[in-house]
Amino acid sequence: MLRFDFFSPEEEIVTTLFQGLDLRFFVKRDDMIHPYISGNKWRKLKYPLQDAYQKGKTTLVTFGGAWSNHLLATACAGAKFGFQTHAFVRGEEVHNTVLTLCRTFGMQLHFVDREAYKNKELLYALHFGEDPASYFIDEGGYSRAAAEGVSELIEELQDNYTHLFCACGTGATLAGLSLGLGSGLDTAPTAEAPALHGVPVLKAGDFIRDEVAALGITTDHITLHTDYHFGGYAKTKPELIDFIKTFTQETGILIEPTYTGKLFYAVYDLAKQGYFAPKSKILLVHTGGLTGFLGMQDKF
Repeated sequence: MLRFDFFSPEEEIVTTLFQGLDLRFFVKRDDMIHPYISGNKWRKLKYPLQDAYQKGKTTLVTFGGAWSNHLLATACAGAKFGFQTHAFVRGEEVHNTVLTLCRTFGMQLHFVDREAYKNKELLYALHFGEDPASYFIDEGGYSRAAAEGVSELIEELQDNYTHLFCACGTGATLAGLSLGLGSGLDTAPTAEAPALHGVPVLKAGDFIRDEVAALGITTDHITLHTDYHFGGYAKTKPELIDFIKTFTQETGILIEPTYTGKLFYAVYDLAKQGYFAPKSKILLVHTGGLTGFLGMQDKF
C-alpha cells in the first residue's frame, strides 16, 4: 500500500461577482492536496500506482504535452514512491519550467512528433514492450482505475449540495464523480445527490460523454456545458483573463486559464443567466494543476 495523507477542505466563496444572487458557492480545495501531485492528479494516479506496486513494476511510462500537470504529478509521485518515470512529450523538444521540474524529479522525457504521439499504445510497445518492469499510464491518467480514485472525493464531502461541477479534459474526473455519486453502471443517483455538471475545456466537448461511457459509467445523469472553451484547449480570451484576475484577487484562491478558470467562469456565467434555482448550493471541484499558470503568464 502506498500511503499518501492529504487534506482537501470545502470552502465557501463570497465575492462581488456573486452579490445579489440568492445562491451559495463552495470550492472543494483539491489544489491543497500537494504542490505537485495536486487535485485530480493524485486521485487519478492512486490506484494505477498501487496496481504497479503490487505487480512489482518499477517504471512508470506516461504521456502529455509540454505544460502537462499530469507529467509533473507522475514525476513527483514516482520520486516519492520509488518508481522510475518516463514520459512521451507531444511535439518538438522544448524547455520550460514544468519540464525542468519533471527532470528534477528524475523523469526521462522523450519528445515525439504529433503524428506518432496519436498512437500511444504503439509508442509504448516500441520502446517499453519488452520491459516487464514497465507500467503504462495513459495521457492525463485516463482509466477506469483513475475514475475509481476520483470517486472517493464524494465520500469526503462534509456538506450537501444541489450541484457539483468539474472541468473536463479527458473525462476521467467527471466519470469518477459520477461513479462516486452512485450513477455508475445502471444505478441512478439518490434523490439527495447533487446534479453533476462537466465543463469541457476543448472545442466540441460533447466527446467527453463518450469518454465517460468508455469507462463503463453511464452518462444519463451528466450535464455538459460546452460553450466555455474560449477557443479550444489552452486558449484564452480577455474576458477569461479579467475574470481570473478578479476572482483570485477577491478570494485568494488561484485559478488558471486552461482548466479551473474556465470552470469557475462557466459557473458564474450560468448563475448570472438564472440557470440555478434560488437557494441552490453549488460545489466546484478545484482540480489543482496550478503550475499550468506558468505557461500562460504572458497573458497577465
